[in-house]
Amino acid sequence: MAHLLIFGLGYTAGRIATAMQGRGWQVRATGSAGDIAFADSDAVLAALDDASHVLSSVPPGRDGDDPVLSEYAEALKGRALFYLSSTGVYGDRGGAWVDEATPTIAQAGEGRRNARAEADAAWLAIGARAFRLPGIYGPGRSALDRAREGKARRMDIPGQVFSRIHVADIVSGVVAALEQDAPPGAYNLGDDLPTSGNDVTEHACRLLGLPLPPLETLESANLSDMARGFYMENRRVANGKARRVLGWQPKYPTYVEGLAALV
Repeated sequence: MAHLLIFGLGYTAGRIATAMQGRGWQVRATGSAGDIAFADSDAVLAALDDASHVLSSVPPGRDGDDPVLSEYAEALKGRALFYLSSTGVYGDRGGAWVDEATPTIAQAGEGRRNARAEADAAWLAIGARAFRLPGIYGPGRSALDRAREGKARRMDIPGQVFSRIHVADIVSGVVAALEQDAPPGAYNLGDDLPTSGNDVTEHACRLLGLPLPPLETLESANLSDMARGFYMENRRVANGKARRVLGWQPKYPTYVEGLAALV
């Protein structure tokens, strides 16, 4: 029986755990929903002794250090490694397409720290499969929920484009990689229709019969530094490698199908 140890049993990793348990894998995990405390090094090392595969969804700290690698790098050796990363590693591309051959911020030396890019590079350096994920949506976490809660926003940023992915399509991609023992390297998992956040918000409001939120500017929106940084980036994420290498096909190829299923 294959044994999977997950660091950080959150929104996405929890669904991966459920999927692998359904396929007969033994799964253990750290995190508030897991069965192991990350700080209990003896328990983690014992679980690593049994693990054939390791998946980390733990984000790096602001200093760029990855807590899993910092604590357990030596014990990870010899396991098949998987890491949930972010397409934020590519930085702002002015709306251009990016694929796995596009240099990340860490590689390009753009003069600013990007903790996720540094962690992504560190995992790839030890032979992991790094899944670079754009905006994640799914049950309880989508434009529909924001619209219902009165938290939806529209930003007046002409030409800005994002990619996104339904959580179920992340699960299917990671499951395929786990079951196939996919080659190490980076894999973009994103849908087929990069578009503006406004398009998605407006579609969600139409589905729910709700009025559109007002159009705001970056200057008037009173955004946090993190949110402002998000809106300052603009790129389209290509998913061809995951299709070719993993045989991955998204169940929700655009936000239209994804939101329809969530309604």
